[in-house]
Amino acid sequence: MAYTTINKQSAHFNTKLYTGTGSSNAQTGVGFQPDFTWIKSRDSSSYNNLIFDAVRGATKYVKSDANSAENTLAQSLKSFDTDGFTVGTEADVNNNSTSYVAWNWKAAGSSSSNSNGSVTSTVSANTTSGFSIVKWTGTGANATIGHGLGVVPKMIIVKDTDANDNWNIYHASIGNDSHLHLNLTNGNSGSSTYWQDYTPTNSIFYIGSDPAINASGNEFIAYCFADITGFSKFGKFTSKGDDDGVFVNTGFAPQLVMLKPLATDTWSNWYVFDNVRRDFNLNDKPLYWNLATREAYYGGSPASNYAQIDILSNGFKIRRDGNWGPGASNQASVYMAFGQTLVGSNNVPVTAR
Repeated sequence: MAYTTINKQSAHFNTKLYTGTGSSNAQTGVGFQPDFTWIKSRDSSSYNNLIFDAVRGATKYVKSDANSAENTLAQSLKSFDTDGFTVGTEADVNNNSTSYVAWNWKAAGSSSSNSNGSVTSTVSANTTSGFSIVKWTGTGANATIGHGLGVVPKMIIVKDTDANDNWNIYHASIGNDSHLHLNLTNGNSGSSTYWQDYTPTNSIFYIGSDPAINASGNEFIAYCFADITGFSKFGKFTSKGDDDGVFVNTGFAPQLVMLKPLATDTWSNWYVFDNVRRDFNLNDKPLYWNLATREAYYGGSPASNYAQIDILSNGFKIRRDGNWGPGASNQASVYMAFGQTLVGSNNVPVTAR
């Protein structure tokens, strides 16, 4: 059982389910005022994955399943509230009778200037849970950016909010000379113009000269995540290709598991499972951060025929062989997982959710 400095997981990350009303709709019960909220409809393929954060401000969103620039809609996510958030009439987040999921992270609430890098950034950092939101203006030349975590981030998600350009992801498991695109199924690609072939430190991360990561004069947003014992984990595994698939030990009971195969094909999506939408095993109702596709549906047939995992007390286990990315034979995949705290820093078992 992993001991953790986080005695209450739901004070830092939580998954919220709700039903749209088509009118102003306040959601409570998140457990904190979120600074980063990712919303997706569960039962419709008509609505995108929308990402909101408190550094850019409520009503401003980017789509994880598209390369489009930031948009502002007053009737999208209207406000971050003390115990949740309020959505307006925008159908992507609040169509009448449509089911939604919102994944919520807490940063620091307010943001501050950070001068640790060569470029001054605006940062909201939760050093307890290893999560920060970082905003800066691109220079077009090699630069360093302060992230505010105080530890080395394992995963960094970056978007140029001023341009129709791909999302770019650093994941420690594929190294500092490779990147992934959140809105695409592409496998890892190598380029020294993205991270300068340098690993992030406990204060900065490196960006290169490629316009996709550092266009001069454009505004960028980054979401930085670190490993926190008993709470969050980022890694890589290689699948076995059978129904008794590989087990990945995270050291905690995950609430959310994201899987991305390191291949380029139609099955190499960004699969997202959580134990709130599916609170028993088999967990076969993924959503996809690179697709507008509804829950448990992909490619014209139910994803439950393919994408299956078990969420366990100390990790997750891949189920189902075949050609769904992480279940294929000898397929490398990266993952991110956020958990339900089992044992806190006072060595006392705590409530999982």
